[in-house]
Amino acid sequence: MNSNTFRLAAVAVAAAPVALLAAVPAHAAPATPATGGEGRASAVVLRTGLDVSLLNKSIQVPLKVTLNEVQAPASAEKTALTVNLDGVEGRPVNVLRADVATSNATVDEHKAEGYTNLAKARIHVPGLAALPLVEVEKVTSKALCEAGKQPVAESNVLGHVAVLGKKVTLSAGGPTQVSVPGVGEVSLELSKTVTTERTAAATALQLKVAVNPLKLNVAEVNGEVTLAEATCETPKAPKTPEEPKTPEEPKTPEEPSSTDGGSTGGDVKTQTGSDTGPAPTEANLAETGGSSTTPYIAGGAALLLAVGAGATVLARRRSSGQS
Repeated sequence: MNSNTFRLAAVAVAAAPVALLAAVPAHAAPATPATGGEGRASAVVLRTGLDVSLLNKSIQVPLKVTLNEVQAPASAEKTALTVNLDGVEGRPVNVLRADVATSNATVDEHKAEGYTNLAKARIHVPGLAALPLVEVEKVTSKALCEAGKQPVAESNVLGHVAVLGKKVTLSAGGPTQVSVPGVGEVSLELSKTVTTERTAAATALQLKVAVNPLKLNVAEVNGEVTLAEATCETPKAPKTPEEPKTPEEPKTPEEPSSTDGGSTGGDVKTQTGSDTGPAPTEANLAETGGSSTTPYIAGGAALLLAVGAGATVLARRRSSGQS
């Protein structure tokens, strides 16, 4: 398992200014741009907001460190395992060391999710190099925001938790107070979750620290430490494209109705009398086709021809007999 070490430089001299400078370079997996939506997600393994007072409060230095902090849009993951501090008089302090320390944040058009996982972790602060401030076996936090669903925030503290060398039983009903004579006091809040209509946030452990080992005023530490935090914001639902309206087909114009008695061709004749029927057209044109009277006309014509021929023959015979 790869381990990345981050160093926070601090040099203390009795008559000279002292500064603690946190340098936590980002080592993240390649980010994948979000495909849509306006969701947000974040995750962080460790965040400190501590004020360190050195040499009877003659020197005050803020100690602000984050480990494996990721944010989305985009998909990102970090797995650094240690944060080191060069402490007072050159004695190094291992702020955090863990077997597993993973944070992940992803966002797409449908959901946003933040997730952290911390296992076998020990947290130290200046002045307590040999005694862990807190030791946890495993803590996880998850915040999930899906479009169309209620956001969900979950935190789990699995296994034992030790504070200033004491094993403690945590309660979800409120903060747990741990006091160690000659060392200091720590207040722990377990599995803090908050949800709204579009957001969710989960924190596995939040510690309020007030430490002054043996009240020597060599290194007094006050502030907060957060372990395993995840947040999310629901993406807005993508707009459904409107279907194009189908153009209406143009109406076919109605044909004008024909009027009785009208004529579109041939000769037009004036009507007389009370006859209101349609005027006959093409009355003087020759018939070009058969009708029901055609056989009678043909028969009459043949009869007339026969009678005429017979009369002619009879007349010729009479004239021949007279001669």
